[in-house]
Order: sequence, then C-alpha cells, then structure tokens
Amino acid sequence: MSKNGVRLKDIAAKANVSVGTVDRVLHNRGRVAEDVRQKVLHMMQELAYEPNLLARTLGANRSYRLAVLHPDHTLDPYWDAPWRGIAQAARELQSYGISVLSFPYVLSQVDSFRQQAQAATDAQPDGILLAPLFYREALHFFTLWQQAQIPYVLFNTHIAEAQALSYVGQDSYQSGVLAGKLLQLGQSAPATFLIAHIGEDTANAVHITEKERGFRDYFARLTPETTAGGSYTLRRLELPDPSEAAFARQLTALLDEPADQLQGIFVSTSKAYALAPYLQAYHREHLRLVGYDLLEQNIAFLHENVIDFLINQNPQQQGYRGLYALADQLVFKKPVGSIQNLPLDIITKENVHYYLDK
Repeated sequence: MSKNGVRLKDIAAKANVSVGTVDRVLHNRGRVAEDVRQKVLHMMQELAYEPNLLARTLGANRSYRLAVLHPDHTLDPYWDAPWRGIAQAARELQSYGISVLSFPYVLSQVDSFRQQAQAATDAQPDGILLAPLFYREALHFFTLWQQAQIPYVLFNTHIAEAQALSYVGQDSYQSGVLAGKLLQLGQSAPATFLIAHIGEDTANAVHITEKERGFRDYFARLTPETTAGGSYTLRRLELPDPSEAAFARQLTALLDEPADQLQGIFVSTSKAYALAPYLQAYHREHLRLVGYDLLEQNIAFLHENVIDFLINQNPQQQGYRGLYALADQLVFKKPVGSIQNLPLDIITKENVHYYLDK
C-alpha cells in the first residue's frame, strides 16, 4: 500500500492489467510492453500513487554508506551551498539506512584531491558523490571505482568519458553561450570583451574550458547582418587567486589601458565580486560585468550596478539531487537519468530577491 492508501491492485484494475505487471513496472524489472508500461505509469500518476519507500527499505534490513568528495566549504563561500544541499538530503535519507561520509579537499591543491579521493576509495562506500574539479586526477579514480563496481555521481563538472551513474549540474557550454549573449546584448560592434578566469588551472578544469568554448562559439556564430558589419574582439586573461599580489597587478594593468579598449568582462567563476572594487576605483562601472552565483559579495555589487548579470548554477540543488541520485539507484531501485541539467537562471538586481526567498 502507498502512503496515500492507493494499492497496486487499484492501479491494476484501472489499467486492466495484472498486479504482477504493475509490480514489474514499479520496480523496473522483467519484460513489459512499452504501451502497457506507459498505461500503468499513467494510472499511477492519475491515482497519485506514492510507494511507501520507508517500509520497503526498512524491510530490506541493510544500511548504505555514501562518500562525498567535495571542495572544503569552509574555505570558499561558493561551496557552502552544495554542502547545504548534501546535508539536507543526508538528513532526509537517514531514515532509509543511509549515512554520509565527508571527504573535503582543498580547492587549490591537487594533492589534497588525490589524498581525499584515495581515502574515499579506501572507505569502500556503497556509492560516491563528487565534484571532479581536477580532470586528469579524477580519471584515475573513475577506473578504480568501475573496477570495484562502486556507482558514482558527478556534480558541478560534467566529464563525458567518466561513465558516471549520473551528472547533476549546469550545462557548462550553454552557460558560456548565455554569458556571451548577455555581454553582447545591446552592445553594437565593434566591441572588445574579456574572458577572465580567476584562480583556476584551466588546463585541468573541464567545466571552465567548456564555458569558454560556449562563449567563443556564441560570437563565432554571429553574422555580419546581426553585427551591422562590425566585429567583436575576444580577449582572455588568467588571473591568480584574489589573495595573491599578482591579481592586483594584472588587473590594474588591464584597467590602465585606454577605456575604449574594453566594453565587457565575463568571469567564468563565482568570483566576479573580486573585480568589482577595481572597476569602481577606476570609474569603469559602465563596463558590463557578467559572472556566476548568488554569493553575498556578488549580490551586493549587483545592487550597486557594478555586476550586471549573474548566472545562477543552482549549487544547493546540485548537492541535494546528486545525493538523491545515489539513493534512487541503491535504495529505491528507481531509474536515474545520466544527465540532470539544472536551469541557467539569469539574475539581475530586479529579480534576485525571488531567488533568495527560495
């Protein structure tokens, strides 16, 4: 019986099939004709059938240990949101015999990722959720987990060859395309735009290179008709972490150039706020600035009209849905989508409060 009192027998009667057929559809096992499966699913939806998963999993009488390999959320404010989503999902799933092991790594240290990934592997968990920010190093562990038959789910960064159970997060390429459109919107050619990467090893960060590829492809697809015969120039700048002295040196050198050389900046990470004070100091607030994520500092500069647009990557949902993907596979025996792309929300100072209310 389901949580709302609907029985498999009721669904079978409505769909004019056997209870056994309904059971096979529900548990995704055995052979059922596609038209029959769709009919049963339709009746489940019509009757608002909700299986009592708690009773089912308690009856299985086993526990599951899920490892989470993630950047240390105490060292970078962006990673606090996915960790909140993970923690919320962990609380909800505790009743189903699921416990979560945390393996935080230092975002800027590849050795920290290796060590924590190895520790997660040695723990022999039933499943692994991770943000694979270090591409080359992650590939090694994917092979180990496949050999050990440990399912793993990626969030934040999609690696196509990972053979993961699922990926939960943004479409990095499309977010780059969107950033290009936001920078170009209403700005006639000729114009120059800058792609700014801050504190990233771009050669080892797939999500960053995909954003840049999407950004460049947007402008490459523009035609002379859409640009009134003019052209857009794209520049690229890799900046160190804002805490380093070289960050200020490189940024001031850029802003010391003639003001007409640059019309907009796309920051490929959540650190648009790090550029904003320099634009204010140089009275260059007119430069269009596009970045990512609803960090407190970004929102402040959004309200001050220094940041024009933020693209929300839904980081809390990434963590939350990522953990649930493992639970769906291991515990609830539900099908899991291989790619779960989240919406690319365009945030302005006029609508940001709606997202904060959520």
